[in-house]
Amino acid sequence: MSDRITIYWRPGCPFCSRLQHGLKRSNLEYTELNIWEDGDAAAFVRSVNHGNEVVPTVVVGDTVLVNPRLRDVVSAASAAENAA
Repeated sequence: MSDRITIYWRPGCPFCSRLQHGLKRSNLEYTELNIWEDGDAAAFVRSVNHGNEVVPTVVVGDTVLVNPRLRDVVSAASAAENAA
């Protein structure tokens, strides 16, 4: 499932830290992309956020979530798993 959940983040972002901590406790597998180190990741985040680098931006399957709560990511992951 780690290929189905991607979190776009940046260092120092408290919202990112909170979500990452929650995801680690949830035992969901995911991939992290630091937008300050990955230009393609930053470009993707801008493309789905009207040119802004809003983080965390999370992709679950085909769903993009901007600054989501943990329960929103878990719910989207469950829906994607059920659809597969």
